[in-house]
Amino acid sequence: MPHLDDKKIKELEKKANDIRISIIESLVEAGSGHTAGSLGMADIFTALYFYILKHDPKKPNWEDRDRLVLSNGHICPVLYATMAHSGYFPVEDLMTLRKF
Repeated sequence: MPHLDDKKIKELEKKANDIRISIIESLVEAGSGHTAGSLGMADIFTALYFYILKHDPKKPNWEDRDRLVLSNGHICPVLYATMAHSGYFPVEDLMTLRKF
């Protein structure tokens, strides 16, 4: 893992804040949801998806990828927002949260 220098820290902080914005926007659009847990975990998920985990959104079935198991459903908006910002699907799709 490369050294975490000041430039990378600033980049991760900006990304975490962008993810927080997406969480709030998607929950407002959905008209419901828990904000606190997702907002509080934005830094952790940002560090995981943009610094720690081995994954590739262009190869989601890559056999050697790391896997994240989320057992707290109340914070799934942070997972969805982080995955969108990572490139797994368009960020605009977050606005379909809780919609069929």
